[in-house]
Amino acid sequence: MSLREVPSSRITRPAPSRSFPLGVSTAPAGYSDDAVNLAVFAPDVDSLMVFVQPPGRMWRSTVLPDLTDGVHHGVIADLPVGSRYGLLPLAEGSSGRGVSPQTVQLLLDPYGRGIDERVGPEGCLYSSVRLEDSFDWDGDTAPLTPWRDTVLYEAHVKGLTMLHPDIPADIRGSYAALAHPALLTHLQELGVTAVELLPIHFHLDEPHLQELGLPNYWGYNTLGYFAPQVSYASAAARAAGLQAVQDELKTAIKALHGAGIEVILDVVYNHTAEGTIDRPALSWRGLADRTYYRHDGAAYDDTTGCGNTLDFSKPRVVQLALDSLRYWVEEFHIDGFRFDLAVSLSRNEANEFRPGHPFLIAAATDSTLAGVKLISEPWDLGPDGWQTGRFPPGWADWNDHFRDSIRDFWLTDQAAMRHGGHTGPLSRLADSLAGSLELFAASGRGQLSSINFITAHDGFTLRDLVSYDRKHNEDNGEQNRDGSDGNRSWNHGVEGPSENEAIEAARGLTSRNMMATLMLSLGVPMITAGDELGRTQHGNNNAYCQDNEMTWLDWTLDPAAREMLAATKRLIRVRREFLERQPRSYPAPGKGAYLHWYAANGLPMSPEQWRAPDNRVLQLRMGSAKGVLDGLIVINASLTDVDVVLPADASSERAGDTYRLQLTTASNYEKVRGTEARAGSKHRVPANSVNVFRC
Repeated sequence: MSLREVPSSRITRPAPSRSFPLGVSTAPAGYSDDAVNLAVFAPDVDSLMVFVQPPGRMWRSTVLPDLTDGVHHGVIADLPVGSRYGLLPLAEGSSGRGVSPQTVQLLLDPYGRGIDERVGPEGCLYSSVRLEDSFDWDGDTAPLTPWRDTVLYEAHVKGLTMLHPDIPADIRGSYAALAHPALLTHLQELGVTAVELLPIHFHLDEPHLQELGLPNYWGYNTLGYFAPQVSYASAAARAAGLQAVQDELKTAIKALHGAGIEVILDVVYNHTAEGTIDRPALSWRGLADRTYYRHDGAAYDDTTGCGNTLDFSKPRVVQLALDSLRYWVEEFHIDGFRFDLAVSLSRNEANEFRPGHPFLIAAATDSTLAGVKLISEPWDLGPDGWQTGRFPPGWADWNDHFRDSIRDFWLTDQAAMRHGGHTGPLSRLADSLAGSLELFAASGRGQLSSINFITAHDGFTLRDLVSYDRKHNEDNGEQNRDGSDGNRSWNHGVEGPSENEAIEAARGLTSRNMMATLMLSLGVPMITAGDELGRTQHGNNNAYCQDNEMTWLDWTLDPAAREMLAATKRLIRVRREFLERQPRSYPAPGKGAYLHWYAANGLPMSPEQWRAPDNRVLQLRMGSAKGVLDGLIVINASLTDVDVVLPADASSERAGDTYRLQLTTASNYEKVRGTEARAGSKHRVPANSVNVFRC
């Protein structure tokens, strides 16, 4: 019987290709295991040719035959795992003949799971790579740490372990090093609950950095939202191929989870590595430029300072970001995301920030992202770019108000006092200690939406805040013009390193005071990796292009570093002990608030005392879940020791309680720890110190 004679009901024809999901997915029924469905959103393109190179074979090409609502799609019959592929837009009537993937930059699939980097005649060429998503998670369980118990630790994959002496040299600075017991033990003993990794999406170095021979160390220049950065993998994983790179990262996440530590990714959906409009297309620009990027006439409307801005007023851009987030949660078990320049992700068609923007609401309500931590960097460079406190429920904001207030209190005010100047009122400090509640109240959120920080990757380290009055960014090749000039820092009398023991002691004390304020404030604290070790960048406050010992953590601890590490551990432990006794949720003002403020005389603070510029002593009594005021923080930021009257609550049955000193940032901690004093009695508090008591 010939084929022509077979009844049509008995002929099995392959199913047609699909326009969804975007990227590479399982082929429809009727195709071989090496076949895939490929769908690419490219409304600017007449037709789309795909070049494919299976492992060990030559490049070949085919045109995606189908077009649905701007999505070109078709079945690629032979694209086994590990195959390279790239896209070539064709104008009407063009055949694509004469194009060689060895000499021409094909466009990357925006949904590509891996990116291969090759050297071409005129620089690097990039190809998308098909990878498997299978991995043996072996019962991996997300820690799901509540916001209230979270302590964030912002770190760079490479810089965190590059100099760690207890980690084998062949994996230092890699994903594999994140899983090493030496690092896991440090994080556990420190007391942090989540590692917030600087960008690990595949990124490029900007042209101006390449001309200077410098890299984009921080990685805020994304080329692939679904592909991990290959250079962060160990040499062995890189040699084994992109699948091994992906698996090494997953192994690290699994190990961190096993240690009870969440993994949060810093993600850059506000702009891409394609840069300014005159630069060659690498992916999005050559496929759907008018959709993906925000335009102002013939130019880009840039609210990021990086040459372009993704246009989140377009549904396909929102879809791209959400699909990427879901992928990292589903396939890499990521626990949260910090969104760089998040205001740019929240602008409507008129370029206005909207707290109810579809992306913000969708991310906070998506079922796949349920329980995932969403953190905004609540500013960008566009109009009305500063929006701290205005993001919607489900989001937490980096709180720059907290950062500036604490720096002012412990640094610029201290410097002013030593030169006979005036200081700011205590109200700003109290607002920070209380979790900046009013800043977040209008958005319907409370203190747990405040990500409190004093330092971050961008700016001075904690050590440099107390050692430099000015930035020193000469190594960046921009004549020290880059980086902020408004650091709110204080060098304690000498710019940079000092052999003066008194100055070094004062710097250590101020560092401990700032760390104490961070840990004792309501909200969610974030430490920058290395601050617990006294890490310095030698005054560079914009070390984005320094991939060297300036930015790598130095694990060979001198006495000052060991003292700072011990103090940070104590402070995180005290924070945890306080939280165990406090209500599980923070009450709103006037509704059972359990923070009570007292002056040095043990009486409630008066309005005049709140406003007095020379008042530098504050007592904060904190309540427990049972309504008992059993915690006391005494801050003496004056230049002299002060006798304070420890407050007694006359209406409480425990008014005559005894306070026991749990912690002081003063240098005599070991000597005075455990000292007891009766409520209502005087207690001498050292100058420039933070002291914690428990009833």
